[in-house]
Amino acid sequence: MTITRTPGISRRSTLALMGAGAMSVAAPWVARAQAKTIKIGMPTILSGRVAQLGTSSRNAVMLEVEKVNAAGGLAGRQIEMVIRDSKGQPQEAARVARELVNTDGCEWLIDGEASSGSFAVHEVARDLGVLCVHTCSEASSLTADPKQHIPNAFRCVRQGIHDSIVGGSYAAAISKAKGLKKWATCSPDYAYGRDTTGEFTLYLKRFAPDVEIISESWPKLFQPDYTEVVTKILQAKPQALYSCLWGGDLTSYIDQANIYAMFGQMEVFAVNMADYTALTVVKNLPKGIHSGNRYIKTFPATPENAAWGDAYKAKYNEYPTNWSWQNATAVMFLAEAAKKANSTDGKKIAETLKGLTIKCPFGADGTVTMRGDDHTLVGYAIGWGTTIPQEPYVPEVKAGDWKTIFELEAEWKKSKGYT
Repeated sequence: MTITRTPGISRRSTLALMGAGAMSVAAPWVARAQAKTIKIGMPTILSGRVAQLGTSSRNAVMLEVEKVNAAGGLAGRQIEMVIRDSKGQPQEAARVARELVNTDGCEWLIDGEASSGSFAVHEVARDLGVLCVHTCSEASSLTADPKQHIPNAFRCVRQGIHDSIVGGSYAAAISKAKGLKKWATCSPDYAYGRDTTGEFTLYLKRFAPDVEIISESWPKLFQPDYTEVVTKILQAKPQALYSCLWGGDLTSYIDQANIYAMFGQMEVFAVNMADYTALTVVKNLPKGIHSGNRYIKTFPATPENAAWGDAYKAKYNEYPTNWSWQNATAVMFLAEAAKKANSTDGKKIAETLKGLTIKCPFGADGTVTMRGDDHTLVGYAIGWGTTIPQEPYVPEVKAGDWKTIFELEAEWKKSKGYT
């Protein structure tokens, strides 16, 4: 399959431009069609401060699409990806998603939007009845809330509640050992930030009941200046800080907080730190930040995961991100579902995806499953560890236990009225 595209945007060049404002991006990136192709549309963020979400998602999708096409395609049909920039705006994400289906003739959607845009794309999928796989949004309610459920939408993404159960338990153990009773939080002011912070503190307090949240900060998504946020936290004098800032927001926050030597004054738990997007870009990476695993090629510590990370780096000259492995896994699921169904019909694929288990480099036991009741990914490698400023960045990761995750997630769903 011959593919043409606009020049790639590397992570380093993307993040280097963050302080300068929005990036200019060429026209939509479209793979050329051949006979019997199936068009798959992908709205994502390819410009602005968090363009790395879209570029690393796109790169991973194309890495796997090339493998699928080389092996004969989906039920004999070559994949043609149609990938467009939403600029990180929910209304634009919805418009682009609808246009991909109605104008470009895409039969499926891979939704590479952050949570702010994924809820908008989800409603387009609901309205058009098109098969949709969300690949970046971690807001738990997107699939956990039965009001959001539609039979044609799935989420191939780690979920905030899963991270919060594992992270809360991990943080509570450290809190007890070090006497960290006064906590502050700093997370982005939208669904993912609010939901995930609430879930983390819920389990932190469950496992360490004497913890008190003494300060909360909610910077806007893509906020350029964190001076007020940093000084507010320092004035509160917490012993520990939790944050689920991500991508360019996280790296900018760390660089600005370093000016005030903030990370030497408290224990820091930043769930999105252990990802090459942040690890390789922060000017002076602080030592000893606790983080959930995002994507690092050393966890899971398997030859398959390391090989996938190296193959991505060889092709794109940078390591993959958390968004990369999620998007790659989505293509793996779609390919296996098409093989089992011997079809590319969206309804048949949706039925086949429910409860489907596939071999995967990112699985805790070498496999991952698309859960049948809420259409969300489970069984992926998940854990927390402490960062160092150089390779391997997170030398030891304490793996989460999926049996415990399932038990506590079921309790959480019941408490929210989801079950």
